[in-house]
Amino acid sequence: MSAEKRYLCLDFGASSGRAILGKYNGETLALEEVHRFSNDPVEVCGTLYWDVLRLFYEIKQALLKTKAYGALESIGVDTWGVDFGLLDRDGYLLENPVHYRDARTAGTLEQAFQKLPREEFYQITGNQFMEINTAFQLFALQAQRPQVLENAETLLLMPDLFNYLLTGERKAEYSIATTTQLLDARRRVWSDRVLSALGIPRRLFPEVIPTATPVGRLRTALCEELGLPPTRVTAVAGHDTQCAMASVPAETEDFLFLSCGTWSLLGTELAAPLISDEAYRCNVTNEGGYGGKASFLKNIIGLWLIQETRRQWQREGESISFAEMESLAKRAKPFQSFIDPDDARFAPPGDIPTRIRAYCAETGQPVPESKAEVLRCIYDSLAMKYRYAIGQIERCTQKKYDTLYIVGGGVKDRLLCALTADVCRKTVSAGPVEATAYGNLLLQMLADGTIEDLQAARALVRRCEHPQIFAPHLSDDTETAYPRFLKGTGLC
Repeated sequence: MSAEKRYLCLDFGASSGRAILGKYNGETLALEEVHRFSNDPVEVCGTLYWDVLRLFYEIKQALLKTKAYGALESIGVDTWGVDFGLLDRDGYLLENPVHYRDARTAGTLEQAFQKLPREEFYQITGNQFMEINTAFQLFALQAQRPQVLENAETLLLMPDLFNYLLTGERKAEYSIATTTQLLDARRRVWSDRVLSALGIPRRLFPEVIPTATPVGRLRTALCEELGLPPTRVTAVAGHDTQCAMASVPAETEDFLFLSCGTWSLLGTELAAPLISDEAYRCNVTNEGGYGGKASFLKNIIGLWLIQETRRQWQREGESISFAEMESLAKRAKPFQSFIDPDDARFAPPGDIPTRIRAYCAETGQPVPESKAEVLRCIYDSLAMKYRYAIGQIERCTQKKYDTLYIVGGGVKDRLLCALTADVCRKTVSAGPVEATAYGNLLLQMLADGTIEDLQAARALVRRCEHPQIFAPHLSDDTETAYPRFLKGTGLC
């Protein structure tokens, strides 16, 4: 047996973070959670921020706890997309990064399209238009607080910012850069045309480096503070979705995936970006991944709807678990009313159940009154939106897919997996749950040559994990419900 190699994954989600230790013995990769912490945004004077200094404190705690396991080969950081920190010329952080759910970008899309026509914008970047994208955050910042950009020297997206705090190196990893809507998708460089049109200074953007590239080693001061050796930090796929993509246990080149967590990212993997008239009409995004591959996908609001509904009920004094919520939804009658999960009203934090009821009333559908009915509306609507997105992906790629690989935290929700199989008329392969952590670790192993290629990485996942299979059960109720979903949401 080969000597064990140890790698550390630092995985930041929108509500929590984890440090996952990966131990590779030459045959299998074992995962162990060594530290977990909450990731709580903070509203100050009307602006919603990420508490980045607290998050870096948690990184230090994770590194201290990992010391007990022995030396690490490498450390890798992945986070959510689009958000960023700004450094001044001396390398100091100007302010806490602003949360993508902050209201500062409201109404910016149409304003930006006056500077750069929508179709040309898409032809350059290949990105799905969403107000939360970095391009529109910076456009809003330039209009509302131009002095901040005047004092800024470097923009670092969240995983790149953590890599900088760890190593002192300012780099832009490829996958996270593709979430900004500022990158030329074909040339894989920052787009001077987009930056110029939106009035965003070009100097802010550092060199773009490929996914799975060593960044540097831990700062000397950090090593002295924590008693650590100068461990290598690797720029894995900084965007957690692309880490998850690397661990999809597909055996074929063509496959359909759903990375299911706070966000649902549904699509396929292509050798190069697909930027076509149909892709533009469908507003499909192209994200970069390992080896320059493109994830051709739709961003859909996912388990956020369930998570925020639970928080609302907790604010009202009722404690309820996710398992209890799933059980309630199972008992409710299916396919009574639908929402478009991506309607703008559901994006901000707050009272999701009340917004759902208002949406259904406005669209002439039965209004879900009980908790069970509200939850069932969410479940049914997510499954229907997945079917709608699959149709768009298949039209754009001119391919048909028999199996949908679901990875991430949503795998634990058996109702959602089974319902997705039925509604989408696809076999669902559910797992691994820890797809992002697997991918983060595998990309570190690809970077140092421990694993040969992406195919070998996915084969390793298949040896370590056994996904659950959900076969579709076709019914007349499902088929008659889909047209009602399209009508009720205005997507027809």
